[in-house]
Amino acid sequence: MRLIFMGSADFSVPILGALADTGHEIACVYTRPPAPRGRKLRLARSPVHALAETLGAAVRTPERLKDQAEHTAFAAFRADAAVVAAYGLILPPPILAGPRWGCLNVHASVLPRWRGAAPIQHAIIAGDAETGVTIMEMDAGLDTGAILMVERVPIEETSTAASLSERLAELGAELVVRALAERAQGTLPATPQPAQGVTYAPKIVPADGRLDWCLPGAALERRVRAFHPRPGAWFEFAGTRVRVLKAALAAGAGDAPPGTVLDDRLSVACGEGPEGASALRVIEAQRGGRVAMETPAFLRGFPIPEGTRLDRIVVGRNHLGDPPTT
Repeated sequence: MRLIFMGSADFSVPILGALADTGHEIACVYTRPPAPRGRKLRLARSPVHALAETLGAAVRTPERLKDQAEHTAFAAFRADAAVVAAYGLILPPPILAGPRWGCLNVHASVLPRWRGAAPIQHAIIAGDAETGVTIMEMDAGLDTGAILMVERVPIEETSTAASLSERLAELGAELVVRALAERAQGTLPATPQPAQGVTYAPKIVPADGRLDWCLPGAALERRVRAFHPRPGAWFEFAGTRVRVLKAALAAGAGDAPPGTVLDDRLSVACGEGPEGASALRVIEAQRGGRVAMETPAFLRGFPIPEGTRLDRIVVGRNHLGDPPTT
């Protein structure tokens, strides 16, 4: 097929690679514009942009797709289909209607659960036992299109957003290649999404990574995994932001208030869960501009004494669905 590929994130890279390896003609790759990165704010291309240039594919990086000029340029490629995976822009109706067989989206959840920008992180945060990949026929709604193909995978107790994303990207690459082949043969039915079971996965922002010690330890441990590597889970102490890269549930919180450092291993009292008082032990941590360290080495350079209070008080309900705490 003659394809347009639209993607930006690391998740998109294996999918573009699989399409090229299968022999499809990549008429053009759409990806986000180069953006400032790092301390020196140098312009950096998206991972997809870098791969597209390696493949010798044409690349377009529009900041928006609403202009008539973009619609005309898109239609001029005369694509059989467009494959969309973690692109980052909403596709308006003229773009959706451009390819002969429409736009197919590789979505990292079992729709209609976790429609939206961050399905992988929200599945981990919620403690879901499984997730998967859905190949969807895109329409004007937010991940509301008909389902073409779906496959489920379990979420391991140690899964991070990074490891689960890598696994789902590989699965998505396999599924979309199969879906395109069946679509060309006319053997791929489209099934409307069920009305029940709809949940949403809003975009994750850096502020979401702040650990609220009033939540149960199990919920916080899931957040540490869900926010790895980006935006990262963190807390503040002595005016310094401390990133938590790895953590585990710990025992012995007793009646210590949430946020209390319980020992010299950086175990922190958390809110009560189903089994009562809980605690979280930080296994690996990092300060800004420093290398990540296991907790004993980290504490030698940045002591956080037993009995310290790491307060985090939240009022109301945030977009991650956390219950209000006071």
